[in-house]
Amino acid sequence: MVSDAAGVVVLGTCAAWSLITAAVHDGRPEGVLLAVLAVAAGYAAGRISGALLPVGAPFAGALAGIALTVAVPHLAPGPQIAAPLGHAGATAAVLTLSAGAVCCAAWSTPVPAVRFTLRLLAAGTAVLAAVLGSTTGLVTCAAVLVCSLAAGRTRHRGAGMAVLAAVAAVVTGLVWAVAAQAGSGGFLAAAEGRLTPHRVRLWQDAWQLLGEDAALGAGPGRFGELSTTSAQSLLSDGKPHSAPLQQAAEQGIVGVALLAAAFGWVLYALWRGPRPTPVALTAGAALTALAAIAAIGNALSFTAVSVGAGLLAGMATARPFEASSRTPEAQARGAGHTPAW
Repeated sequence: MVSDAAGVVVLGTCAAWSLITAAVHDGRPEGVLLAVLAVAAGYAAGRISGALLPVGAPFAGALAGIALTVAVPHLAPGPQIAAPLGHAGATAAVLTLSAGAVCCAAWSTPVPAVRFTLRLLAAGTAVLAAVLGSTTGLVTCAAVLVCSLAAGRTRHRGAGMAVLAAVAAVVTGLVWAVAAQAGSGGFLAAAEGRLTPHRVRLWQDAWQLLGEDAALGAGPGRFGELSTTSAQSLLSDGKPHSAPLQQAAEQGIVGVALLAAAFGWVLYALWRGPRPTPVALTAGAALTALAAIAAIGNALSFTAVSVGAGLLAGMATARPFEASSRTPEAQARGAGHTPAW
């Protein structure tokens, strides 16, 4: 498929560019390479499991995400195993992906009772986020559920994908505006009060590093040692807590473009995928919510989040085995029917 070939090119270029910028600035590309590998592995596993179990695979993935959030409350990126899961990062991201997966499972079953039960579970992820104190997770899980319900009335998925891309672009633009100190003083004050002054200063440090070398950035993994705010923090993880700004600071404008290309590839794959429109739009909504979370937090620093994003994208673009094995005449007769377990 064209989308698969595009994915190979995009992910391969992301890995290659991280190695180039690391060689120029003596950076550490291991984190980027691990993230690329995690997305690719998750996507491949999602394509296989989604083809075999179009309902069971996303349901199992959602349960795994919920269990991970509940059973491992002290998951952290890197060696700091005692640091709590970031409420604006991995907790919200994993629960959002879980909500998206279970909604995809709901759209993939023809049994009304099962569909209703799965949607109740999706609503339960929002409640769980509230219980864990993640306001971001509560909002994004609820948004995914609402978008999934609305997707059932949408006939043209292309328009839906365009809206999702616009939402991600707006969120990223607002983050960049705060980092560049653009806009009115009231806007900046409100953003600083909501995001905390420490995070805003991290973003501003990332913007300054981008200005010093817009083409190549400072090198992968070097933000922590070059950021004044990060160096002065006792519990710093060495990251600006914004995926677009981290790419900009460490890999320059090209790195940001590659991150945008990766997100665009996922939306393109969902648009051209064989699954029904509600499934594609639901997965797109969940991944767009993840992009928004990653724009204001450190969600992509967690390997579990990268794997989960790849899994959801793979399951939502997989061609169910039963459908692919039928003859064209049988597929025509069964058009409009959704695969069962």
